[in-house]
Order: sequence, then C-alpha cells, then structure tokens
Amino acid sequence: MSFGTAVRTVLGQYATFSGRARRSEYWWWSLAYSIVFVVLYVLAIALVGAQAITDPEATSLGAGGAAGAVVLGLLGLFALATFLPSLAVTVRRLHDTGRSGWWYLISFVPFGSIVLLVFSVMDSAPGTNTYGPNPKGVGDAGYGGQGYGAPAQYGAPQQ
Repeated sequence: MSFGTAVRTVLGQYATFSGRARRSEYWWWSLAYSIVFVVLYVLAIALVGAQAITDPEATSLGAGGAAGAVVLGLLGLFALATFLPSLAVTVRRLHDTGRSGWWYLISFVPFGSIVLLVFSVMDSAPGTNTYGPNPKGVGDAGYGGQGYGAPAQYGAPQQ
C-alpha cells in the first residue's frame, strides 16, 4: 500500500472501527500525521518565539505572535479532526493482530504504549479472524495446513 492510498483509506474510513488494517496502512498514516503535526508545531513555535525574542516585554501579540497563535489554532484543529481516524486505524490494526480494540486502553498505563507499539508492528493474524478476512488476502487458503496462503501457481495444496 502506498503513502497516498493509505492516507485516503484512513480518511475514507474516518470512523470505521470494524475490520482490519494492514501494517502499511497504519504506519503510512502515522507518518503523514507526524509530518503535518511537526511542521505546524515548528512553524507555530518559530512564529511565537520570534515575537518573544524581538520584544520580550510585549503585552500583546505582534504580527509574528498573532500568526503563531493562528498556526497553533490550526494545529489544535488538525489534532481534533484527526483524532477519530487515528483511533479508528489503531483499533483496526489491533483487530488485524487478532486483538480487541479495547487493548488501546493499555496506552494509558505506564509502559503500556510500548505494548501497543509491539502490537502495531506485529504481522497480521493469518486467515480470517473474528474481525474479518486478512487484508493482505493471504492465509485463507491454508498453505500446508498452517494458515499461510499461497497462490495455486506456487504449489499451494488445493482444498
């Protein structure tokens, strides 16, 4: 899955918590989110910081400070607008590893984010699980009875 496809998929499934999401979809979305967030944050800090450096005793925001405040507002709107799709793709990624979306709550306990990171880098559960078919399209045919599918042209046993 390419960068643009992943971002379109996540935004297209804005509040879809059912189904499964591949690693590539999750990580391309995470990269896109991080790039936009960091760019807006650095721009806001640069603009607000420039105002503070040029006039540290100013009681009102100048042009740089006002622009920085606008960018910080845009950053807040961006974070708010992407909260639901980010949560949804994380839940679908957990589904892909065979776990309930409720595992997301582990990120609120100490070191729980590390556990969530490990789950997000794990490979898909082979075949169809409780949350739907494998988004990679493998594992349903059962290669050698192990659940890893291989197309028939590569010698997979026929069922």
